Amino acid sequence: MVSRLIILALVASSVAAEKQQMTANPVRKVVNMLQAMEKKVTQEGEKETELFEKFMCYCKNGDEALAKSIGDASDKVPQVTADIEAGESEVKQLKSDLKSHQTDRAAAKTAMAEATKIREKEAAAYADLKSEADANIAAATKATAAISKGMSGSFLQTSAAQVLRNLVEAKSDITDYQREELTNFLSSSDDYAPASGQITGILKQMTDTMNADLAEATGNEKSAIKAYTELMAAKEKEVNALTKAIEEKMVRLGKLQVEIVEMKEDLDDTGKALLEDKKFLADLKKNCKTKVGEHEANQKLRSEELLALADTIKILNDDDALELFKKTLPGASAFLQIQVTSGEERQQALAMIKAARRDPKLSFIALALQGKKVDFGKVLKMIDEMVSVLGAEQQDDDDKKEYCAAQFDLADDKKKGLERSISNLEKAMEKAKEGISALAAEIKALQEGIAALDKSVAEATENRKEENVDFKELMASDGAAKEILGFAKNRLNKFYNPKLYKAPPKKELTDEDRATQAAGGTVLASVSAHAAPPPPPETAAAFSKKSEESGGVIAMVDLMIKDLTKEMTEAEATEKNAQEDYESAMADATEKRTTDNKSLADKGKAKAELEADLEANSEEKGVTTKALMATLQHIQSLHAECDWLLQYYQVRKEARAGEIESLKTAKSVLSGADFSLLETGRSHRSLRGH
Repeated sequence: MVSRLIILALVASSVAAEKQQMTANPVRKVVNMLQAMEKKVTQEGEKETELFEKFMCYCKNGDEALAKSIGDASDKVPQVTADIEAGESEVKQLKSDLKSHQTDRAAAKTAMAEATKIREKEAAAYADLKSEADANIAAATKATAAISKGMSGSFLQTSAAQVLRNLVEAKSDITDYQREELTNFLSSSDDYAPASGQITGILKQMTDTMNADLAEATGNEKSAIKAYTELMAAKEKEVNALTKAIEEKMVRLGKLQVEIVEMKEDLDDTGKALLEDKKFLADLKKNCKTKVGEHEANQKLRSEELLALADTIKILNDDDALELFKKTLPGASAFLQIQVTSGEERQQALAMIKAARRDPKLSFIALALQGKKVDFGKVLKMIDEMVSVLGAEQQDDDDKKEYCAAQFDLADDKKKGLERSISNLEKAMEKAKEGISALAAEIKALQEGIAALDKSVAEATENRKEENVDFKELMASDGAAKEILGFAKNRLNKFYNPKLYKAPPKKELTDEDRATQAAGGTVLASVSAHAAPPPPPETAAAFSKKSEESGGVIAMVDLMIKDLTKEMTEAEATEKNAQEDYESAMADATEKRTTDNKSLADKGKAKAELEADLEANSEEKGVTTKALMATLQHIQSLHAECDWLLQYYQVRKEARAGEIESLKTAKSVLSGADFSLLETGRSHRSLRGH
């Protein structure tokens, strides 16, 4: 029951509202519509002014930012150009310096090689001269000694005599008389008895001369060696300095060439950016100027429209006009309250069309409704087409909005992904730099360790050599001492203990001694042994052996031999242990050096890989940065394309919905004008009669 009452109340209120709307004053409706239009135009003007101010702010800020960017780029271009020119000049100078250093180093090495060849020749010449001089001096010395001892005959049979003979024949700094005397002496037989004093004098003079010549040659050789050593040291220092300079300048040249390439790329990018900024600034100024003109035109048209609306409202609200409307538009007739003529419907639809008119096509519909011969079918078709066009425009806006939103999302996702990639690359680059620095420090430590190890090995080897030399000298001296003590003990036993005496082995003659004996001569050692002894001294008293004293001496000799043997045994053991320790240390050092070299190679490889990764990440960062800049430019273009639509989408949608609603209302009004000709004529007559 309650539900029925509610439904009846709603129906009654709806009928009452419809009745009130039908009986309302039509002039008041027009005034209300004009006032609504005036309010809407004012709101649109305020909205447009707000948007225009925002756009002008954008123009001002963009203009300042672009001007600053252009100014910075304009200042940067000459500076980078100057840096490139300075770098190329430095590259040219570095190349010239490198060529000069390389030429100087090659010249120094050539000089060192030539000096080494000359030194080798001089050393060989000195060695030959010294060998010959030593032989000649020895021969002259032996001849002088032989003549002094009266053994000239036996001397003439030796090889030294032949050496002296060749010397006399070749020597040019002696007189012919001296050469003849020496030649006669050296070629005479055993019965030749020259004046030995004269020959001895000549030989001593020759010996002194040869010794002086040899001393002079030795002095010259030492001076040449000293000069060569100083020259090689100076040249080596020069070569090392030039090599270091070449390496440093080659490193500087490589870095500088890379910097020049980067500066040229930066200059090219700056030039392109400068042109783009100038073009964008020109476009911005043009667009801003155009927008100012459009805004002024819109303001003027809107002012004219508001003035027209205000004047119309004033005219319609005038007291005289209201009195006239009351007379010409009565509202008491029930028939007129309920029925509406086709003209009124046309005027009502025309008012709606004019109120909603924002498109030229609506003007055509308004013109069609204003005509005297109105075909509602055509007008309804035009309204349907206009509704369809507005729907299509709204669909285009919807599609464009969806497209813009999707593109903004994709571009933002891409921008964030690129920014994350750049951040990750920067972290990877920083990590690689830290790794390279750490590996460089480790490589340096390993190299220093290997150098210290090599130095320790060299020192240990030198110490081992010195110890071995000391050991050999000790063994030689102890062996010689033992031999001398053995000889002394054997000699004492020969006298005091004949049974313990050990006879020395029979001496074997050399080939030279055998040749001398075969030639009828005698061996010098034998001649010396069989020389006539001097007269004996006065004989002493009868001798008695001191056997007891000799026993103590022999025991002491045995003790010394035992001590020497013990010392030699201990020295051998010490030498053996030292050699084993040295070999073990060398093995450990070799293993350590191998391990360090392998670690050094591994770290060098790891460092090279990190450097390669750093370079690759740097290149990838550059590419990613360019992609990010392109993405930002794309986002900027999307803003230029979509911001206006997104900002005014709702306003346009509401305005378009209002136009569609007005068109549909006008269509509804026109669709309700289904009158016969009679009724239309009667209605007109009734209005005229009244």
